[in-house]
Amino acid sequence: MTRRSWIGWQFTGPFLAVFALVFLAPIGYSAYLSVFRTKLVGGTGFVGMENYTKTFSDPQFWEGVSRVAIFLAVQVPIMLGLALLVALAIDSGRLYGTGFFRVSIFLPYAVPAVVATLMCGFLYGIRFGLVGSLNEGLGLNIPDPLAPDWILTTIGNIVTWEFVGYNMLILYSGLRVVDTALYEAAAIDGAGQFRIIRAIKLPALRGPLVVATIFSIIGSFQLFTEPQILKSIAPNAITTYFTPNVYTYQLSFTGQQVNYSATIALVMGVATMIVAYLFQRRSLKGVD
Repeated sequence: MTRRSWIGWQFTGPFLAVFALVFLAPIGYSAYLSVFRTKLVGGTGFVGMENYTKTFSDPQFWEGVSRVAIFLAVQVPIMLGLALLVALAIDSGRLYGTGFFRVSIFLPYAVPAVVATLMCGFLYGIRFGLVGSLNEGLGLNIPDPLAPDWILTTIGNIVTWEFVGYNMLILYSGLRVVDTALYEAAAIDGAGQFRIIRAIKLPALRGPLVVATIFSIIGSFQLFTEPQILKSIAPNAITTYFTPNVYTYQLSFTGQQVNYSATIALVMGVATMIVAYLFQRRSLKGVD
């Protein structure tokens, strides 16, 4: 191999080494763990695909998956819809204090998820938070946001508050690269703002919307921090298998079922990859 051919490897080598260490190696080790099982009698033994068979017949696993699916189908469209409205409002140039408004919307993303969840958790409490104070002071009967029937909605509110600004920035960046000559030409032809949005801005945002949606899909499948933190505030509402990631954590660190935990993690990783890929392929179909 010539010296010139080594130059590329010198640049990419450090990245590939880190990538293999922090990404490929854990996946490989998880795959190794998933085909073994540690028993009280007999120690650790090879079980082949038994852990995977157990996963697909585990009702607690499927309950967590269904909860994540509902969260994905409801929360992600609402969050991206709000982000799109904010991005369009900022890009319109008619919003007073655009810079301040943009920073204000993005600021919740800078708040650590643990802090945001604790803050919202205490805010929603009916015994110690704002909701409880409103019920007591105004004689209202606001339902408990931390009750089992409402906890998923509460988590959706928290995640939406955290990530609207992040997705707004992605969409706003996509709008900033649109040639302003297109707007001028549309205005000369008599197109109004809504016509410009529908004919120019939304088509230009197709790529950024796909990117934001894929990130949101991955984030939904990885839902962990918010329910795990809320578990200490609302223990009756958050089960040990509330989401697959929470279930994996409990199995590994509390139940000492490392092999089964690794199996669920791999299954969810593959499922996330498949869903994200199918969405990307369908969304960009026909785009050069």
